[in-house]
Amino acid sequence: MTHCLLALGLGALALVSDVHAQTGSRGAAESMRTPDVYVSVLGAKGAPVAGLTAADFVVREDGAAREVLKAAPATDSMQIVVLVDDSQAATDAVQPIREGLTVFIDKLQGRAEIGLVTMGDRATTLVPPTTDSGALKKGVNRIFARSGAGAYLLDAVMDVSRGFEQRQAARPVIVALTMEGIEFSNLQHETVLEQLAASGASLHVVSVGTPSSSMADEMRNRNMVIAEGTARTGGRRDQVLTPSGIAEALPRVADELLNQYKVTYSRPETLIPPEKIQVTVSRPGVTVRARTRISRR
Repeated sequence: MTHCLLALGLGALALVSDVHAQTGSRGAAESMRTPDVYVSVLGAKGAPVAGLTAADFVVREDGAAREVLKAAPATDSMQIVVLVDDSQAATDAVQPIREGLTVFIDKLQGRAEIGLVTMGDRATTLVPPTTDSGALKKGVNRIFARSGAGAYLLDAVMDVSRGFEQRQAARPVIVALTMEGIEFSNLQHETVLEQLAASGASLHVVSVGTPSSSMADEMRNRNMVIAEGTARTGGRRDQVLTPSGIAEALPRVADELLNQYKVTYSRPETLIPPEKIQVTVSRPGVTVRARTRISRR
């Protein structure tokens, strides 16, 4: 399901991808031989770990070790779409949502193009992708819970992923803020996960409330997309039990994105392309997050 408003909102991403295509210093063939992967490394208390070098990283594709050529702080601009649950379930969470998003935007100012998409009733662009923090904050202040509306998280992830794929976004990121409750999307999780993989985007999810015990197909598919989508794309997954936790959870997502490493490694030419990737570090006691499936973009 493609929504006109969402398509228009994501249209600005085309400009970014055009510039990337014209100015990229490496051709497609070279990119396949020396691919990049974005990696988060967090310490015991969840703080980003700084000062790592190529010697600290180990990359394996389908179990085979690859030579790590370089590793440095990721400075490439991000293309971020924030999905905001404005369904009726968010009625008591509007103010914490606004506070958390405001800090999120401030932290990422100058480092990302950000768009805001709401998902109550349907996926709808609230603010098209922009670097204008003022426009984004005005959009944040227009967030209200929609009375009687249900959440369409899977539809929103599907639509945004399709937009990223069509525009070949260089460093796409989806951040979903969703309330625990009822999912109204009718999509199967396999379909959404395939489109997410095709987009090359990382998925980060902040879920608010006590996890639902519903066994309905819609909730099962939702839970699979959240669990598998974050794990496969190297994304972060946070569960906060009360709305008050939103104002702390969203800035943590921003901090992680701002402190990722860009790891470049060497891949030999093969007839059969690899499917899985595993990134680890030699330093003990840290958490490493990176995509686990090879992007086919």
